Amino acid sequence: MITMRVDVVSAEELIFSGQAEFVALPGICGELGIMPRHTPLLTQVKPGAVRIKQPGKEQEEVIFVQGGFLEVQPNYVTVLADTAIRAKDLDEKAALEAKKKAEEAMVNRTSKEDFARAEIELAAAVAQMNILHKYKNRAETR
Repeated sequence: MITMRVDVVSAEELIFSGQAEFVALPGICGELGIMPRHTPLLTQVKPGAVRIKQPGKEQEEVIFVQGGFLEVQPNYVTVLADTAIRAKDLDEKAALEAKKKAEEAMVNRTSKEDFARAEIELAAAVAQMNILHKYKNRAETR
């Protein structure tokens, strides 16, 4: 079985490091699927889920990233994320509160910059909520 090394790093810490058969994540032009021996690539990452299929494990490792960059080489993948949190460590209350605050900020904006910042925060909160719901559903069916 062919694998590749995958590292997911946030500004604070190394979140994941190990071998993988497949990685999927949200790029700025759409969902990306990376397999071993992939063509080299450098792109931005949107808020969403990084899904890592490890050899010998049925369940994927799921990590929320708030954005960042992806570097792909034939034998390794590196995700440099602004923020990265394992799906199991996401806080639903905090994500709901962040979503609410972002929506309020969009309504009460005082400048284009405030609106843009609120849009980014809303996208991250919605991505966290989506991951929480998908991850919960998977955990409940096991």
